[in-house]
Amino acid sequence: MKKGLFILLIFCFSLTIISCGDDKEEYSATGTTTTDNTTTTDTTAPTVSSISPSNNQSWISITDNISVTFSEAMDNTSVTSNTSSTTCSGAIQLSSDNFSSCIQMSSSPSSSNSEKTFTIDPSDNLTYFTTYKIRVTTGVKDSAGNTLVSQYETSNGFKTLGVFVAVGNSGNIVISTDNGSSFDNSTSGTSNDFSGITYDNGSFTAVGYPGMILTSSDGITWTSRGSGNNIYRIGVTYANGTLVAVGSGGSIISSSDGITWTSRTSGTSTDLRGVGYGNNTFVAVGGNGIIFTSSDGINWTSRTSGISTHFSRVTFGNDTFVAVANSGKIVRSTDNGSSWGNATNSNGNHLTGVFFGNDTFIAVGTSGTILRSTNNGSSFSSVTSPTGNTNITAIGFGNNNFIVGSTSGNILISTDNGSSWDNATSPTTIHLADIIFSE
Repeated sequence: MKKGLFILLIFCFSLTIISCGDDKEEYSATGTTTTDNTTTTDTTAPTVSSISPSNNQSWISITDNISVTFSEAMDNTSVTSNTSSTTCSGAIQLSSDNFSSCIQMSSSPSSSNSEKTFTIDPSDNLTYFTTYKIRVTTGVKDSAGNTLVSQYETSNGFKTLGVFVAVGNSGNIVISTDNGSSFDNSTSGTSNDFSGITYDNGSFTAVGYPGMILTSSDGITWTSRGSGNNIYRIGVTYANGTLVAVGSGGSIISSSDGITWTSRTSGTSTDLRGVGYGNNTFVAVGGNGIIFTSSDGINWTSRTSGISTHFSRVTFGNDTFVAVANSGKIVRSTDNGSSWGNATNSNGNHLTGVFFGNDTFIAVGTSGTILRSTNNGSSFSSVTSPTGNTNITAIGFGNNNFIVGSTSGNILISTDNGSSWDNATSPTTIHLADIIFSE
């Protein structure tokens, strides 16, 4: 009996030792050993989960930083950036010229989010209204040493905040890089009067007298272009790869690049003062209530406006053209300029400009006139202007702000769709004729 009990105790003790040995062996594994003692290795390649700013994002501040988030924790020594030059080196790269060169960074990337997110700061501010692409090379590794399967690169990139540019008499050009709150002088290289400006997806085009056409990629440096004659160019617009400028004597010229211009036949000798575009249609307006439409900027058809006063400008929004004229006259068209009807307006002052943004039409004119319509131009109501009786002669819209300019160089800004207005900082007292926003 005692002998049997002794054998049983020895057997139980042996089982305990075996069990502890198994536990110890299992405990010693680092997460790569399975219950059957098979060791596994992390071979999963990391991926880019997200970037900031994201692909196709617009209105990015020029002071923003760049961040990349990976699918897993990374070896932070492998996530590098270029901090010494504009060559495209380092694991995270930023470029505005398809990586012919890259933006220099102020320091190496900083990590967060358990070594998954890496942030870098450019050594200087980015450039306004410029498209940037982000690249992540296969030089980055996760904590197990796995690299990206293939290089990551944004297809379209992100675009930085645009600028407002206003033109006026005596070659005056002013530019705003803070969304219209303040303006600074830009040098045009001419003392002739400007009368119109547009932006054509990469370049500003400004027109004026005599036959003056200037272009600029940034609103700061301007190049003179020949228009072929000395006719006064008053209005200009861009759409679908075509620039159209109109002016005195019924002149119309068009261009595909802003450099070479071709004269077109309008069918009138009356001055044309404004031109706009919408729904595949160009609309030109001028003296004595004349209106012309064109589908290509080359061939033009006369339309009946229903008024005989002088038009100044025309704009388009929400499938509606709105044109403004002297004596407070406003007409609108909802059929691509084929027919026109009067809009309701109780203000009889001469109207000099009109623009559309955020479902709102804003018209401006003499004696500080600012009119507002939120019903597609059917009717307009007066808005209080802080300029008093100063004639307002220019209007533009961009990034949710309306901007207007006057004959005395005053500039106003509205951040609530034209309901209220504040003075913006202006460096000039010279007549401003037109305003455009790069987008």
